[in-house]
Amino acid sequence: MTPIHLRGGAGALPPEAVRHVMTMLAISKPGDPYAGLAVVKEACDGRSLADFAWALFQRWQAAGYPSRESWVMDAQALLGDDETVRRLTPLIRAWPGEGGHARAVTGLDLLASIGSEVALMHLHGIAEKVKFSGLKNRAKLKMDEVAAELGLTPQELADRLVPDFGLSADGSLTLDYGRRQFVVGFDEQLKPYVADASGKRLKNLPKPGANDDPELAPAAYRRFAGLKKDVRSVAGDAIHRLEQAMVNRRRWSAGDFGRLLVGHPLLWHIVRRLVWGLYDPSGELRGTLRVAEDRSFADVEDDTLTLPEDALVGVVHPLELGEDLAAWSEVLADYEILQPFPQLGRETYGLDPALVAELEAAKIPTRAVIGLERRGWRRGAPQDAGWQGWIERDVPGGGTITIGLDPGISIGYLDFADEQTLVGLELDGLDPITTSEILRELRDITR
Repeated sequence: MTPIHLRGGAGALPPEAVRHVMTMLAISKPGDPYAGLAVVKEACDGRSLADFAWALFQRWQAAGYPSRESWVMDAQALLGDDETVRRLTPLIRAWPGEGGHARAVTGLDLLASIGSEVALMHLHGIAEKVKFSGLKNRAKLKMDEVAAELGLTPQELADRLVPDFGLSADGSLTLDYGRRQFVVGFDEQLKPYVADASGKRLKNLPKPGANDDPELAPAAYRRFAGLKKDVRSVAGDAIHRLEQAMVNRRRWSAGDFGRLLVGHPLLWHIVRRLVWGLYDPSGELRGTLRVAEDRSFADVEDDTLTLPEDALVGVVHPLELGEDLAAWSEVLADYEILQPFPQLGRETYGLDPALVAELEAAKIPTRAVIGLERRGWRRGAPQDAGWQGWIERDVPGGGTITIGLDPGISIGYLDFADEQTLVGLELDGLDPITTSEILRELRDITR
């Protein structure tokens, strides 16, 4: 078995003691661990315990996940850590496609039980983007439960679930090899890059060499590997959430904007590449700003701007900018700022009858229609034989827009029809931003 090491380098548990630990795990119940496990966790190295639990899991996996030994799954919640989360999440995402939906749902409970920022971050990622709708919905329910316990909305919880990954206040990370140091930075898509002490970007982080510190260098190398995995998980979701915040006109208080976005060592890499709006309580735009390199605020004339304490802040939509759109585009071009998603250069549409007719005449791949779920659309409630004949989407203000599908989608048999036609595309009465965004989303899937 994988050894269990005592804290402080005091050796490893003898085989008989390891068997006792396994017995403690086997007789523990979710939410009611055997009392002796607390003594074990106090005496033994946490990383070693997590590795031991994962070795048990791998044996259970190799044996075909026998249900009588399902305590091994619970053991991951009792002894697991963030590395357990990273190892388990890809399996949770894949299990429904292998006939393991119930096991995947148990995995969601496990992530919630571990409860670290990284665990909840991955749980949120499953709730936002996984191809199995049943698992996705269960993950959303789990996230709603966690949010409710904390007195937050799911969106507010998501803001608080982005770990700082141990980054410094300026959003960088120094990797110490002893004789050599490297600095990690992030681009507009939150992809990490490495620079040497002179600031020169490298293709990859060098592997530890013979002249590097034998303890510092391997630890720094492992840390960067873990950072890349974690940031890859959070980056796409963070960018998507901010784009949806622009589309749905979500607002932050000045305090939350400064603390959760501008002050976050990772997210601020995205925040400073966007143009933000200042809004009054009625939703009217009162001013615009960007976040400068020193985290101060500047207006379109590049003059320093002070954020009012009672301000509401949101990602401004290009349709709101009017004549300032060109000016802001010039500012970002002057500073060579690349945006994480289309904002200033975003395609916008008015309610053009010719475009509506074009969309209704288009033959759209069924899988492209299903892909709209990533943008907040839902398939209609299943009818007879699992047939889904429409798609729907909530709109700001509490309404819902519904568009028919011909011939429709069959649950469990997505190849029932290769193409769909949109039926009854009625957008009258919607505000210009919502109209533009719906037409943009539909135009995207017809190309």
